[in-house]
Amino acid sequence: MNTLRPFRHLPLLCACLAMMALPAAALDRTNEVFKIFQFPPDKIPTIDGNTNDWNIVPESYVIGSDQLVDDTGRHQWTDASTPKIRVRAGWVKGLNRLYFLYEADDDYWDFSLPGLHNDTFEVVVDGDLSGGPLVQQFMSASNYLGQWETYLTLQGAHAQNYHIFTPSEGKDWCMVWGPEQWVKEMPYANAAQKYDFKPGQPGHYVLEFWITPFDYAGAEGPQRAVESVLKENKIVGLSFALIDYDDVNSGGKNNGFWNFSRHHTMYGQADYLCAFKLMPLEPQFQKPIAAQWSFQVVDMDRRLVAFKDLSVGKITSWKWDFGDGETSTEQNPVHAYKNPDHYVVVLNVEGPAGTSRRAKVWDVVVK
Repeated sequence: MNTLRPFRHLPLLCACLAMMALPAAALDRTNEVFKIFQFPPDKIPTIDGNTNDWNIVPESYVIGSDQLVDDTGRHQWTDASTPKIRVRAGWVKGLNRLYFLYEADDDYWDFSLPGLHNDTFEVVVDGDLSGGPLVQQFMSASNYLGQWETYLTLQGAHAQNYHIFTPSEGKDWCMVWGPEQWVKEMPYANAAQKYDFKPGQPGHYVLEFWITPFDYAGAEGPQRAVESVLKENKIVGLSFALIDYDDVNSGGKNNGFWNFSRHHTMYGQADYLCAFKLMPLEPQFQKPIAAQWSFQVVDMDRRLVAFKDLSVGKITSWKWDFGDGETSTEQNPVHAYKNPDHYVVVLNVEGPAGTSRRAKVWDVVVK
């Protein structure tokens, strides 16, 4: 009999994770790329259940009820019993977080029970687009590891499923489908909701939250976790579903399951997620010109530093002052310092929109 020793198979686990790192074999709705709005750093949403922070998001980013499919075949969106929803997603450059605003109107909100019988917004995210199964029953590794070792070593490790209770009353805001329950807590997630109805009543519901997508998130906790790095124009795998209950006495049967992906099993198969693009700032939030740069010490023994221009806008000229009396007009220069010191390095850029300067004080240190 196989005993439960979740980390005994690390070599096999590493091999499985290496295979997971390959690009996904397929995505659903491959003729479409959906958009994730980039919030400017001075307009990051406050997680408080208020929608005002999201007023800057254009309608082209909104996904509504008409874009979901009832894959039970029991309903059309025109049914009186069908919830009407609006979903918006956002991100912030430099933060590995996906922000969401979920709004729904329903004629019957079902959330009085402590278990899974609860109106639900289910979100699945694959931050590195690795694809493949993310829940145990779809994983061939379970033939070798067994059900529970597969669950404890692989389920939710490379893509995550958030089973979000709407509303969550007297329970956690969501259930992560896998052993890595720590990903739903701060500092990896945060959520707030707003509603004024009771179980069985109609009403308007607002859920505001952010989550951290992970390339690897294990049962052992965050100490070995690898966050998905979010950057401009990156494509992530994402889909969501709406599970509607309308009767606490239904014996667990839901009223409908509406899916953004065209595949019901997207909940456990990352190949069936949809392509979402982390968009650049909308033009109204972009500066016409702004100097910015980064650096890397490539050889400390030779005091060799590589500088990279990250300026925004149309740039026609660059002037670097390395802080040691030397300058350069290259866009991305490499400079060798003669003496150890802390240096003040300045980049001046110029373009049709004017000029801009960015100095970093004592960031560049060589010994």
